[in-house]
Amino acid sequence: MRHTISVLVENKFGVLSRISGLFSGRGYNIESLSVGETIDPQVSIMTIVTTGDDWVIEQITKQLNKLIDVIKVTDMTELDHVEREMVLLKVSPKQEHKAEVLNIAGIFRGRIVDSSQKTYTIEITGDEKKIEAFVELMRPMGIKEFVRTGKVAITREGVKKK
Repeated sequence: MRHTISVLVENKFGVLSRISGLFSGRGYNIESLSVGETIDPQVSIMTIVTTGDDWVIEQITKQLNKLIDVIKVTDMTELDHVEREMVLLKVSPKQEHKAEVLNIAGIFRGRIVDSSQKTYTIEITGDEKKIEAFVELMRPMGIKEFVRTGKVAITREGVKKK
């Protein structure tokens, strides 16, 4: 089962290395990883997506909590939360498909963040399914390149289990 784990850490040199080393040293895979400062510049938050059964996730959580620079570990999977990803997708459509590309981007509430005579670069944010659906619709239009962020997640007010 796929899990989204939020890890609040001290914003210090080597923390990311120690956390990724914990995963690789135990043979656990990180599917995506996002890291950024919080309101307090001395604290960062990591959003890690990984897979495993309940036992594996429990072991990951326990091992993360043992690391000295880790402040708090939360498995968001069972909590009521909001999660988002972003993709920047560069598409080079044929002339007859340019309007369709713009229409599809609009349907997905995308923004054209760059354009040239031959390409559009589109920014889309949303949940994983939305991102995947958009990418699939753009494939026949001539995707030249795309980059995708890792997932970020935040609990809803009055955190409760799903």
